[in-house]
Amino acid sequence: MAEPTPRRNEPRLRPAPLLFEPAQVADDPEHFFDLESMDDPRALLARATELTHAFRAAADRAVEFQAIAAAQLADPRRFDRLTTADIAERAEWTEDYAKKMVEFGRDLMRGTESGGTGHADPV
Repeated sequence: MAEPTPRRNEPRLRPAPLLFEPAQVADDPEHFFDLESMDDPRALLARATELTHAFRAAADRAVEFQAIAAAQLADPRRFDRLTTADIAERAEWTEDYAKKMVEFGRDLMRGTESGGTGHADPV
């Protein structure tokens, strides 16, 4: 099972494997990682929980990469630097959220976590 996003000084655990689905199966809205075919409710709960943790870990990690990219794009030393309004538009965020993400990204690049919580949420 996946674990929450660790702080920078802790090793990351790998999330549960997200098995890719064949294209023809993925088009079926009733099909989701073969969960619908599981008969044993204990196994279904275990696999669904694994997937939930994996998706949360993946989302947390993606948010960290978004924040780092936003901080890099807003870096005043870049000749092609973007404003927070430009970053917000590209990422489909509000400008206030873009400002928070830029600061969160700067914290991550310095090796600290915002608020010291170990969670990837910049808000």
